[in-house]
Amino acid sequence: MTGQPTGRKVTANLVISLDGRYHGAGGPADFAAFATYATTDVARDQMTRMRENATTAVLGRILAEGFMSFWPSVADDDNADPRDRDYAKWLVETEKVVLSTTLTEAPWERTRVVNGPVAELVAELKADGEGDILVNTSPSVTKALLAADLLDRMYLVVIPEIAGGGLRLFDDGLPPSKWQLTYQETGEQGAMALVYDRVR
Repeated sequence: MTGQPTGRKVTANLVISLDGRYHGAGGPADFAAFATYATTDVARDQMTRMRENATTAVLGRILAEGFMSFWPSVADDDNADPRDRDYAKWLVETEKVVLSTTLTEAPWERTRVVNGPVAELVAELKADGEGDILVNTSPSVTKALLAADLLDRMYLVVIPEIAGGGLRLFDDGLPPSKWQLTYQETGEQGAMALVYDRVR
């Protein structure tokens, strides 16, 4: 019934450094240290894990523009890693919600644009449909959900580097919360895939 909770989990994924940052000191485009680990087995397997039960992807506008200009071609690339190709197909075919204050219509198929509070969007999504809602590599949305205590699961890849500058995922002032580690794996280069579930 619409308006009632459906049991959908709100999940998020992100790659962070040992000092908790999701980009380098050079600003939001500084991903040099992070890119090294993006094509490792541990990162690709985490990508598979996070999308397996997800039926809705929530993205910020800037990330959506980057993703939708890159991933659709991977879906049709027979030479791509099968995990990358499967993720690309999922992203193209799944329902997408893009948070934006500037877009007026969605330039991609199966996508709608929302200009409004993240908490309201999540409540709306949880009230209808099935499957997980994945906040897909969108730190600003993830941070807003952490602040509102609306996140149920985090898929993190922690890289063995200290960025030394850049924005952190876990800002001061977040409400206290307890999390249970439900999966962990360490890759050959020392990056760790971690899955944390919110204990309520």
